Amino acid sequence: MKKIYAILFIVLFLCNIQCAKDSETSRPNIILINVDDMGWKDVGFMGSEYYETPNIDYLSSLGMVFTNGYASAANCAPSRACLMTGQWTPRHGIYTVGSSKRGKSEHRKLIPTKNTHTLAKNHTILPQVLHDNGYVTCQAGKWHLSYNPLEYGFDVNIGGGHNGLPKSYTPPYKNVTIKGGSDKYLTDAIMEKAIQFVDTVQKPFYLNYSPYAVHVPIMPVDSILPKYEKKASWNGQGNPEYASMVDNLDRNIGLLINKLKERNLFENTLIVFTSDNGGLYGITKQKPLRAGKGSYYEGGIREPFLFVFNDKIKPNTKSDIPVTNLDIFPTVLNYAGVDANTLSLDGKSLAPILEEEINDFERPLFWHFPIYLQAYNVNDNENRDSLFRTRPGSVVRKGDWKLHYYFEDDGIELYNLSEDIGERNNLVDRNPEKREELLKILKNWWKDTNVQIPKTKNLEYINNR
Repeated sequence: MKKIYAILFIVLFLCNIQCAKDSETSRPNIILINVDDMGWKDVGFMGSEYYETPNIDYLSSLGMVFTNGYASAANCAPSRACLMTGQWTPRHGIYTVGSSKRGKSEHRKLIPTKNTHTLAKNHTILPQVLHDNGYVTCQAGKWHLSYNPLEYGFDVNIGGGHNGLPKSYTPPYKNVTIKGGSDKYLTDAIMEKAIQFVDTVQKPFYLNYSPYAVHVPIMPVDSILPKYEKKASWNGQGNPEYASMVDNLDRNIGLLINKLKERNLFENTLIVFTSDNGGLYGITKQKPLRAGKGSYYEGGIREPFLFVFNDKIKPNTKSDIPVTNLDIFPTVLNYAGVDANTLSLDGKSLAPILEEEINDFERPLFWHFPIYLQAYNVNDNENRDSLFRTRPGSVVRKGDWKLHYYFEDDGIELYNLSEDIGERNNLVDRNPEKREELLKILKNWWKDTNVQIPKTKNLEYINNR
């Protein structure tokens, strides 16, 4: 009898080990590609006839593209903080890069809300949750939320720090450190290390691939530049140096795809592709969208946005449902088999949309920016005024309708995006019912999230009127 019990114990022990292994191998790998400053139409699959992005376009053909995909903020650091926490900007307090007092003091009517520069460690963020659930986690490229991403749930860090941009894409990079050094263009160097990670990791992994590209400084890839110097510009896109950076980024994404296929990992990998904010107006344009990075018009927050996962997401599908990068956190956890119910997330899992179980996702989306962000070029912009990309305010979109509210003067703009995607025709006076409906929704959100609204007048502005 003792021998029988011993045999049963061994069998059960081995079964548990095998079940654990099966569970581990069945969980998908996760790759989040979060490009820096890539605009809504800076890729072929969104309609660009100037930039050439065959590998990204290939990804788009394998899954679902969201035509109304948004970043949760119009510039780098707050958008990344929202993605990592799954929470609106008022919950983490990161609103911009550097000071909230951007632009000349005499042009700022209000004292802006103080900005937070480093993500507080009391937030539960995506890599931590995945790490705690058995994933090997890698940050490759731009991090921008602290000095050391290894303190935030990552096992591996490739070139990530608090810096928002590289001082140079060619070595020496000066403010970007690649372990072991590199003599390659920075985008190439980061992908080389990321592929080494993918090539050697044995457990399910999460790769946060966030290249510094295509953020300034605009530094061309010399081998690619001649191709774009010969191309005719298209619809506000015609900068060959920037185009060479887009092209090179696409080439590197192709190398990553090839490595996944080589290791037979591609079909069990959830891939998300998006950008952290709109394209830099003056370098690239997103017509018919208005403005660009730093603005809360569509050109500053609408992004290329897609999901790929074999057998779960049908290829060549599209959705017009408005979604945001806040939705990435719960969606990733859904496919990783991790319970998100104990977390305070402002996004929603997109799995029912991705798997075509539902075709409607009615909810408001919000943006809050209680600070100032100066314009790059007062002579060439599509902002509300020429001095600032945006002034303190909030935005809400619900359905086809979008309302902008400005704290300096209680100004309101109202647009029907289904008829006016370029936000040129302000309907605030012609549709008071919709104005009041959205304003009520926005004010309730201010209350629910305990937003900070700047109210103190700037005396320097008053004295210089």
